[in-house]
Amino acid sequence: MSDLVFLEPNKIGAEPFTTSDVIAECTGNNYRSVQRTIEKQIKALETFGRVRFEITPFKTRGGIQNKKIYHLNESQATLLITFLKNTPVVVKFKTELVRQFYTMRTELQRRQIAKLDRKPIRESLTDGIKALPETPHKSMWYKHYTDLIYRIVTGMSAKQLREERDAPLKVTASDYMSAEEIEAVAAMENRVAVMLEMGMDYQQIKAALGNLKITAHAG
Repeated sequence: MSDLVFLEPNKIGAEPFTTSDVIAECTGNNYRSVQRTIEKQIKALETFGRVRFEITPFKTRGGIQNKKIYHLNESQATLLITFLKNTPVVVKFKTELVRQFYTMRTELQRRQIAKLDRKPIRESLTDGIKALPETPHKSMWYKHYTDLIYRIVTGMSAKQLREERDAPLKVTASDYMSAEEIEAVAAMENRVAVMLEMGMDYQQIKAALGNLKITAHAG
């Protein structure tokens, strides 16, 4: 099966979720039928937290219409499936859904740990940049070094990464990275911080890291 469970960017309160559309498609139910079941059982589902939703436009023969897509956490999704007919397709879907929720919970924990581990390393890097000689464009070095590191790890600058992952313009790009990418970025930031402390300038650091490749993938 394809991706059934999703994870929002790294932020407080983020948790893995699936959608009413995924449940409808993978259990062989009409999305309106699943939507009606959710709305009928909303009080029961919300014993496991607020049921969130998004409004998404879609094309029909009559033109563009809006569709409500519910976001369900693991407990909500598990409960919702009990309201559906327990066919072999539903059983297979539920098994894979449980597996993917476990995988996403593990990824979320890794991201949280990676962000905590990265914080002092990032501070060391910014302190190294702050200690550079004063120039009219010194503030741009934070962006230059960040983009250099991001390109080595992801192949993209911060701006390109946000665009590629449909992130808002001014958000922190690393919030849209996988745990593996955050770990790789932290390792590279540590290398750059050491090189700055050794007195190397940007071009020297860029040349030293030019042949270095770090393989990391988005979650």
